[in-house]
Amino acid sequence: MLNVIKQLQIDRRIRVGYGTAFLLLLISFLSTFYANRELLKQTTNITRADGIVIHLEDLISGIKDAEAGLRNYFITKDDKFLAPYHASLQQVENSFLLLNVSFSNLPGKQQKLLQLKSLSDRKYQYLSTELQYFLKHNSFINDSLIAIGYEGKPLMDSISQIVRSMEADEKNQLVEKAANLDNRYHTLNVFIVISAILALLFALLGLLTYIREKKARQASDKKVIEFQKQLELKINDLANANKELIQMRRIEKFAATGRIARNIAHEVRNPLTNINLAIAQLKSELPDTDDNAALLFDMVNRNSQRINQLITELLNATRFAELNYQPVLISVLLDEALELAKDRIVLKQVKIEKYYSTNQFTISADKEKMKIALLNIIVNAVEATEAKTGIVKISTKREDDKCLIEIADNGIGMDALALSKLFEPYFTTKQKGNGLGLTNTQNIILNHKGSIQVDSAPGNGTLFSLRFEILS
Repeated sequence: MLNVIKQLQIDRRIRVGYGTAFLLLLISFLSTFYANRELLKQTTNITRADGIVIHLEDLISGIKDAEAGLRNYFITKDDKFLAPYHASLQQVENSFLLLNVSFSNLPGKQQKLLQLKSLSDRKYQYLSTELQYFLKHNSFINDSLIAIGYEGKPLMDSISQIVRSMEADEKNQLVEKAANLDNRYHTLNVFIVISAILALLFALLGLLTYIREKKARQASDKKVIEFQKQLELKINDLANANKELIQMRRIEKFAATGRIARNIAHEVRNPLTNINLAIAQLKSELPDTDDNAALLFDMVNRNSQRINQLITELLNATRFAELNYQPVLISVLLDEALELAKDRIVLKQVKIEKYYSTNQFTISADKEKMKIALLNIIVNAVEATEAKTGIVKISTKREDDKCLIEIADNGIGMDALALSKLFEPYFTTKQKGNGLGLTNTQNIILNHKGSIQVDSAPGNGTLFSLRFEILS
């Protein structure tokens, strides 16, 4: 219990350390984001102020260009000097439009702009009056024309004064905002540095705690892994023991089935022989002209022969027969069994996939008997699959000192009840089967000191696993 509490305390310190470091870094990030946003605003303000100053300079420059162009025209009487005058009208108008947009939310500056517009209009009225007077008096400069020019001079001074005042306001505001921004940046930088130092300290605390905890966890994990390995070994041993137990039970069950079959054969064949003798005696004593009697005698004979045949098949399927052992290659046995099943494979258009080991495995076996066993399994696999889409995979590989043969299909599979009765005599799921094929197969494999295991599930196909001792 104390270890659990200690573990919780360590985890809490790690969470607090990293959580605080993350929070401080997040605050630093948000502060930096705020500072960058303010810098962007300041940049926008600088751009706006520069634009206002440029528009004001364009405005006063346009008025001066108009005034200078008109004076040059008076002196030279050359019409080309009127071009700056006429061009300045549009230039000054554009400058006022742009300034009006820039001051749209500033009532005080809009008031100055209106005043500047009024003075500019009056200035252009004087310039227009001078031009009209000059043209009316045969382009002659006289004292009256000069007087008109002097009357417009105060307007130009006023315009210049207002423009300089507005420019100064913009510059002063920029200086003030820059000073505020510098103060904020200074405070922010101090805060960021402190936050970074604190975040580093908390992160270091969390890291040191994590390292200590990691070492303890690694030692614990090592013990757990060792325990898991031991547990896996015990589970494997238990699984192998369970397989051996199942195999022994199958052998015992097979031997018991053989004993029962022999007892049944003995108990049935004696009465059956008497029945056959009695029928033969009755048949010899009755006249041949009795058609009904002949039909009944024939029926009794046929069923007697059928009973005798069933008893013989049962004995053959459960008897430990004498085998003619010889060294045989597993791949040869499988290929010859496939050749025997070729007609059924072609008829159902089932695909056969072979995955033989590159190593050649040799076992001691009765070749003909072993081909029967393999043929029964292959035929069952083919018949369990759907036509045209069925696949039967046959593979060989080495497993410890044994050869493992796996025959798998993608057929309908079997449930647990069918699996438990698979090797019992006369158990079959086929409409025309006699239920002795796999019983005989098990008999042959057990006679070869081999083992057979079946894994299946409904809809997931069936896998037969055969194991035999390898000679070489």
